[in-house]
Amino acid sequence: MSIEIIELTGKKEYKEFVDFPFKLYKNSPMWVPSIKDDEVKMLKSDHNPAFAFCDATFWIAKKDGHTVGRIGAIINHKYNEETDEKMGRFTRFESIEDADVAKALIETAENWITEKGMLGVYGPLGFSNLDHQGLLIEGFDFLPSIASEYHMPYYQKMIEALGYEKEIDWLEFRLTLGERAQNKAQRGGDLIKKRYGLTVKEFSTIDELKPYIHDVFKILNGSFDVLPFVSRFPEEMADFYANKYLSVLNPRFVKMIFKDELAIGFIVGMPSLSKAMQKAKGSLFPIGFSYLLKAQKGKGVDTMDQMLTGVLKEYHSTGAAVVLQAEIQAEMVRHDLKYIETTGMFETNDRAIGNWKNYEHIQHKRKRCFRKIF
Repeated sequence: MSIEIIELTGKKEYKEFVDFPFKLYKNSPMWVPSIKDDEVKMLKSDHNPAFAFCDATFWIAKKDGHTVGRIGAIINHKYNEETDEKMGRFTRFESIEDADVAKALIETAENWITEKGMLGVYGPLGFSNLDHQGLLIEGFDFLPSIASEYHMPYYQKMIEALGYEKEIDWLEFRLTLGERAQNKAQRGGDLIKKRYGLTVKEFSTIDELKPYIHDVFKILNGSFDVLPFVSRFPEEMADFYANKYLSVLNPRFVKMIFKDELAIGFIVGMPSLSKAMQKAKGSLFPIGFSYLLKAQKGKGVDTMDQMLTGVLKEYHSTGAAVVLQAEIQAEMVRHDLKYIETTGMFETNDRAIGNWKNYEHIQHKRKRCFRKIF
């Protein structure tokens, strides 16, 4: 039977789009699901403020009456203007192991992108760098953080068979927090704070953290804008992501660093929620939220996911990042956490990758962004 590609228009199609990975990965112990309601909101213009500067459309593929794949296409006009490019993005690609299904889905996204006047496509990428990005090509035997991705091993071959080539990779690391790394970071952090007159702010409640959320996004805009695929966050996007993540953050794992009264950097970690998300099975209610709350406090968890670190470019030379790392490691010790799971960093970021030389570590995952020029 032929493959039918259906654009998402109604509640039924959106539900099938979001439900499909739950069926595809149901026997995978390494897949970490998202919260279904959050995923649906990301796809809709009346919830996701990225639609103010992005066009996007989503489709599911059906065969013999069953959903067998999905994909989305995005044009981030803001990013294209900032980089003087005319590129689209494919996003949220998932498929059964069937080359014809993959071809039908990816060509549908490509056709939509070319009809919009674009000259090529990147992918997988999301609306922003805080959305889904990258295809897992190494590390299928490791549990990802909630900020990373898991994919079927056959995806890479499918995508490359359709003319896609490597653009860039993200690398992920697992670090063991030994005594040597703790002591070196603490000594370095204390020296740097004294030398440059830096102070660190800690938080014990979400209410204490909330007034500083926009400072975090200002720092993001002032430190990440040189990275590939990154565009500046407008205020509406900052509010959207703040509302999305504040409920699951443990504020004690958020640290900010100041020079006089100016916020110049931050670090965000959290006790790993991956296993809790697996138990929640895509829903916070009736009991999913209880799993997350337990893990959020570090109970039954030995790993911290290091989500984001940012320092304003003009303060990189101060070593503010060393101070932040020392502070969050001290928080790990207080919560009896032994391992750090990093999120992806670009393979070209030698400076950041070099920071892990003080740890017992493995580089265990690799994600890839592909490119195709029409």
